[in-house]
Amino acid sequence: MTETGKGRDWSGDRLDLDAYLARIGYEGERAPTLEVLRGLQRGHVTTIPFENVNAVLGKPVALDIETVQDRLVRGGRGGYCYEHVVLFASVLERLGFEFTALIGRVTLGNDKVLPATHALIAVRPADDDRLWLCDVGFGSGPLAPIEIADGVEVDLDGWRFRMVREEGPLGVDQWWLYQYGRDGWTHRHTFTLTPQYHFDYVVGSHFVSTHSRSPFTTRLFTQKFSATHHHHLDAATWTTFRPDGSATERKIEPAELGRVLADEFEIAVEGEELAHLEQGLASA
Repeated sequence: MTETGKGRDWSGDRLDLDAYLARIGYEGERAPTLEVLRGLQRGHVTTIPFENVNAVLGKPVALDIETVQDRLVRGGRGGYCYEHVVLFASVLERLGFEFTALIGRVTLGNDKVLPATHALIAVRPADDDRLWLCDVGFGSGPLAPIEIADGVEVDLDGWRFRMVREEGPLGVDQWWLYQYGRDGWTHRHTFTLTPQYHFDYVVGSHFVSTHSRSPFTTRLFTQKFSATHHHHLDAATWTTFRPDGSATERKIEPAELGRVLADEFEIAVEGEELAHLEQGLASA
């Protein structure tokens, strides 16, 4: 993993590291250690929201680091997994972490095979021999990296996760991340350790943000995660999940959308963009 860990794809030299760390509220050491990795992931997943506004509006979703940090760091906006992971990979590269990007399939307990369009990162800190999964772009945590080892189970402020290894076709290891919720243990995605590169993400993101069969082009998805709750907006349905498995749900009206996005999801959308989203909500 050394070659991919050095990156050469992630433009860490063009990252505004100070602005990023201020955005996520991180004030700790800047070193490629496990403690720093934990601090970075917790800050990232609890600060930068998940959203697909540009895809719904038919606008390009560029993955160059300048555009990504303008949106996610400086612009009061969020992004989907590719944008989050491109940003996080740039941070890891800048700080000297050994890592590789990965791709996974979202399953959410479903046996249906869906495209491999979820971006992830595997990291080996300088002070730890273990391999850690950083899943910063899913929208619902986890709050910390999870060791990629069969049977590992963690409780992160009440949010519970489990890592499982299964043998796939031709003996290739398939890793499954499970999350505990109101229906018990449910697998949320599966992945292999095959390295991915920035241009692989550009290809996957193009499908996600433009293809007619991608759900991200047809309706709004936003998420905001913290240690105490997970806000999830799917079109007009706003659900709030909690670590104990409980949840509340309600429909929002188009006229509420701007306030809900700003106050609950910390996503700034105004003017014509907001009007277009409100219109889509009204016709859903």
